[in-house]
Amino acid sequence: MTNEFVLEAITREFPESVISSSEPYGMLTVEIKKDDIKKVIHYLKDSSLEFNFLTDICGIHYPEFPEKEIGVVYHLHNMMANFRIRLKIFMSRENIEVDSLVELYAGANWMERETYDFYGIKFKGHPDLRPILNMEDLGYHPMLKEYRLEDGTRTDKNDSMFGR
Repeated sequence: MTNEFVLEAITREFPESVISSSEPYGMLTVEIKKDDIKKVIHYLKDSSLEFNFLTDICGIHYPEFPEKEIGVVYHLHNMMANFRIRLKIFMSRENIEVDSLVELYAGANWMERETYDFYGIKFKGHPDLRPILNMEDLGYHPMLKEYRLEDGTRTDKNDSMFGR
């Protein structure tokens, strides 16, 4: 199994779904249209490609790109061929919702809850979408890049101690 073979299989089956592809550090990375991600992953799992293990789901935030501000990254693994693939989707802040993968991969349950908890991304069809690591009454999503990195009110910290 090669990057070219897998990319060709995806583009043959879903020619309108693939936005771009690259191979950073040798790992095939494909950007997919947000509305098509579930059917692409379903194909990767149930076809002869056999991506039967969902390694990770995580969120990303690029506030400098309003049309692609929020993203979800999926890492899939074919354990028989020891082949990994990364799929990415992006969305604007106004439309921060994507289909849940819980019915395809049971392990997606907690990964989607964590992504919701930290980035506010809603997963349609998730059986129990509520915070998993933060307090339920926190009121914000801490991994979004809209909060200061440091507390400006601290008086016990001297920046010269940190090489600044």
